[in-house]
Amino acid sequence: MKSKLLVIAAVFAGGAAGTLLRYVINLQTITLLFPLGTIIENLAGSLLLGFLTGWVLVKMVPSFVKEGLGVGFCGGFTTMSTLAADTVFLTEGGSLYMAGLYLIISLTGGVTLAIAGMALGQHAAHKKREAGEGA
Repeated sequence: MKSKLLVIAAVFAGGAAGTLLRYVINLQTITLLFPLGTIIENLAGSLLLGFLTGWVLVKMVPSFVKEGLGVGFCGGFTTMSTLAADTVFLTEGGSLYMAGLYLIISLTGGVTLAIAGMALGQHAAHKKREAGEGA
């Protein structure tokens, strides 16, 4: 029971931190022409979640850390609902080209960065393991 409460607290704290960072980025990138903040958040979040996933495939990571960073932070930081709403906004504003570009960048970039992050996470975890064994 105590470990479940720790996971819940970690997810809550991670979600709050991720959401706050998303809000700060959006404040810095407000534009009526293109939802740059959402692209930055979703691409960076894809890379980070990929890295975390790659890392935990190699290293033993406590559940509260894994869930706090993955579900909490990355879940609060990235935003599928804003991606959908921004796409509708661009389409209704007559910017079909921008809406298409936005979706292509978001989806292909997100998947590509998640794959790259996973490879980087596994590589970094293996490097750390090798460094630890040599000591």
